Amino acid sequence: MKNYEPRLKKLYREKIAPEMFKEFGYKSTMQTPRLEKIVVSMGVGEALQNKKLLDAAIEDLTQITGQKAVKTKAKKSIANFKIRTGQEIGAKVTLRGAMMYEFLDRLINVALPRVKDFRGVNPNGFDGHGNYSLGITEQIIFPEIDFDKIERVAGLNVTIVTTANTDAEAKALLAKFGMPFRK
Repeated sequence: MKNYEPRLKKLYREKIAPEMFKEFGYKSTMQTPRLEKIVVSMGVGEALQNKKLLDAAIEDLTQITGQKAVKTKAKKSIANFKIRTGQEIGAKVTLRGAMMYEFLDRLINVALPRVKDFRGVNPNGFDGHGNYSLGITEQIIFPEIDFDKIERVAGLNVTIVTTANTDAEAKALLAKFGMPFRK
């Protein structure tokens, strides 16, 4: 396993980075945008009444990403939702390095094509600083999830953080990785 390099990381190093360098005319190779991290999160509002749902969400995220998920707590109280500061209401995983590339590979090539009536991901999901967020409506599109063992079908958020300065650079980077943007 010491010499193992994820397929997308190798693709980035050998093909994508040189293409981006030429296409955008950077002065230094360090200016070339690259993936920094991927954050996969899941909000479980019903966890206030049923603690089992939060544990199930953590289990699902752990299976999907291959890395242990952590519980997230409410930052502030919201009376309408009966939420108090510090209550556990979600789960998240931050992926970096080889795990990040493996997850992105599975997301693009395995999970997204399994979405019903899939026409591509929204090209407007960029935040203005080169980061891309997309929402997935059901976690069952990942083959790691056993359909019979899930507590309930839940959605999750995927945020891809890049070192790109502009959304155009980030979009070009993700498109070269194979992200299926809607036309």
